[in-house]
Amino acid sequence: MSDFAELILEGKSYQFPVITGTENEKAIDINALRAQTGYVTLDSGYKNTGATESAITFLDGENGILRYRGYPIEQLAEKSSFIEVAYLLIYGALPTQTELDNFANQIKVHTLVNEDMRKILDGFPSTAHPMGILSALVSSLTAFYPESLNPNQTKEARDLDIIRLMAKLSTIAAWSYKNSVGHPVNYPKNKLDYCSNFLHMMFAYPTEEYEINPVVVDALNKLLILHADHEQNCSTSTVRLVGSANASLYSSVSAGISALWGPLHGGANQAVIEMLEAIKADGGDSKKYIEKAKDKNDPFRLMGFGHRVYKNFDPRATIIKKTADEVLTALGVNDPILNIAKDLEQAALTDPYFVERKLYPNVDFYSGIIYRAIGIPTEMFTVMFALGRLPGWIAQWKEMRDAKEPIGRPRQIYTGATERDYTAINER
Repeated sequence: MSDFAELILEGKSYQFPVITGTENEKAIDINALRAQTGYVTLDSGYKNTGATESAITFLDGENGILRYRGYPIEQLAEKSSFIEVAYLLIYGALPTQTELDNFANQIKVHTLVNEDMRKILDGFPSTAHPMGILSALVSSLTAFYPESLNPNQTKEARDLDIIRLMAKLSTIAAWSYKNSVGHPVNYPKNKLDYCSNFLHMMFAYPTEEYEINPVVVDALNKLLILHADHEQNCSTSTVRLVGSANASLYSSVSAGISALWGPLHGGANQAVIEMLEAIKADGGDSKKYIEKAKDKNDPFRLMGFGHRVYKNFDPRATIIKKTADEVLTALGVNDPILNIAKDLEQAALTDPYFVERKLYPNVDFYSGIIYRAIGIPTEMFTVMFALGRLPGWIAQWKEMRDAKEPIGRPRQIYTGATERDYTAINER
């Protein structure tokens, strides 16, 4: 096979290198396209465009493969912790016990936020969406740590920003929830591990002791691991694009949070619960809605089934289905919404219509069920997504800066008016 691709334009031939990734992914390097030909490519939504070379995450949607730094997601979800996976993504290798302990302890030390941040939080009405609060407070970290704005930070200074953000996002996320329900915030407890500490800040009341359920902690660890990175998606690409302007880590991640907030990106598991609520309100007949989903003339669509990237199965869904069953059993939840979900899941896994079309339940379907079961409200689902995705965003930002990638500047095909003269307002 040749190591170049030939492009013929206006009778003239041009050659562009063909590059191959470590997993045998093929790409045509068109970095010199415009300089050599005067042409640009048009690729709406960048569906066929590789914006960068990355060593962080490999995703093969056709074969249901997801790996972080080469490690299969199945192994990491079973054997690792969220903090260990965060270290792996950010620094490129699994830590030694000493490295992991040091990383986890540094995060614990920095979970407190400046008390002035509470004043900002108090300025939000209780009706403010938690994602809006999350984005705003993460961006405000640049005010508390102005040295983060230096594009030529030392390695030590940058690592401190990484630790601070890993530590404080969980506090800010929990506080955004407390603000929405009008409750006093809980301060972090350094004696607890990362997931236990987050659950404490979310659900503890000053009036009583909060008992942490190990089944819920294990489920949260798995959910955060499964969402930790997912290649060059909308929010990750946003983080890299903003970071390419030498914006701070805090500003770049704040932009990623805003991108994730969009319902087409981070709101899928919330849409699942809203669909289940609608089915319940209509009498709870899941069979009726299965038939509606199979009717091509009916606008109803099952949320949380199938996946845009994974064409056969979502490997994350296989992992989290077992966890969902464990959580529901351990908590003894009796929720009509979750019973409807089980009926839909069974139909999708056995009905030939869904099996043939590979409309399997995806990770959003099961994550919504778990979050609902452990008491996390739907408006917090995307915040939970952001909490899990944070190590991936940090890793992608760090990789982009280490590689000294140029500022992102997409091109366009102009389709507006051609040159015309200005007309005075009284002549229009």
